[in-house]
Amino acid sequence: MPAKFNPLKIFSGTHSEYLSERIAHSYGQKLGSLSVNRFSDGEFQPVFNETVRGCDVFIIQSTFAPTENLMEMLFSIDAAKRASAHYVTAVIPYFGFARQDRKDKPRVSIGSKLVANLLTAAGASRIMTMDLHAPQIQGFFDIPVDHLDSSVIFIPYIKSLALEDLVIAAPDMGGTQRARYFAQNLFAELVICDKHRKRANQIDAMRIIGDVKDKNVVIVDDIVDTGGTLTKAADIMLDQGAKSVRAFCTHPVLSGKAYENIENSNLTELIVCDTIPLKHASPKIKILTVSHLFAEAIRNVYEHGSISSLFHMSNNYQTTLSL
Repeated sequence: MPAKFNPLKIFSGTHSEYLSERIAHSYGQKLGSLSVNRFSDGEFQPVFNETVRGCDVFIIQSTFAPTENLMEMLFSIDAAKRASAHYVTAVIPYFGFARQDRKDKPRVSIGSKLVANLLTAAGASRIMTMDLHAPQIQGFFDIPVDHLDSSVIFIPYIKSLALEDLVIAAPDMGGTQRARYFAQNLFAELVICDKHRKRANQIDAMRIIGDVKDKNVVIVDDIVDTGGTLTKAADIMLDQGAKSVRAFCTHPVLSGKAYENIENSNLTELIVCDTIPLKHASPKIKILTVSHLFAEAIRNVYEHGSISSLFHMSNNYQTTLSL
């Protein structure tokens, strides 16, 4: 006899509805009704407008700034558990505070560990996310974590560009493993940007380890914040004879003067995913959607299938968004 599944329902947080609707559409069903009551002082309270008793509930919300997005996710998980949901999966395409994954100086918090504790305490049964800034954050959880990889979206797109003399670049030493994976799958050479910071978001010095002369360079990273690293790297690589420099970054945080920095830079283009909504369109920024990948991940989790099958490069996802 076929296994009997609990009803599945997909809900969205307030600021991720644009992506949640794409995921639900790709999955083949409508979003459930979740509203947020707001008080005059700013306090808010998520409310499920339909029953979730006995359901497998998936709540989608990226936890980018402001922190209200994280709090809304926590309250929604709590509401679902108190309404007798059978299983609650927190789908967090962009996991905020992931850059605080260790105590790298005295008297600082480990923010990503605290967020992991909060999600578990709220009642999440499972976490689904993409391209954590530090993969070891998965170990901060005592519940299952499905860590999706944007390489299955980015690598086919890079192949479609048919770039000759391709070189993959890591933006810093910490991104070497990710960049090496891209290089191996694209049969390309690897170079590394060795950078030193005075403080967060401010680069003191940078040098390129490897040869970029007469090469088309692709920089791969998980987050683009102010764009300072990418623009500086593009300038140095072009000075060293590179033909072109492109950047592929999963999460477009794009704070401060990031849009201005990117548009005035020597980057040919910046390709990002829609885990965070852009504040406005930019001629140099192209978006690839993660909706089909997350929809398949939700389907596999719900049907007790394998998530590892989603990491095969042969999967043909329709990823381009028209803006």
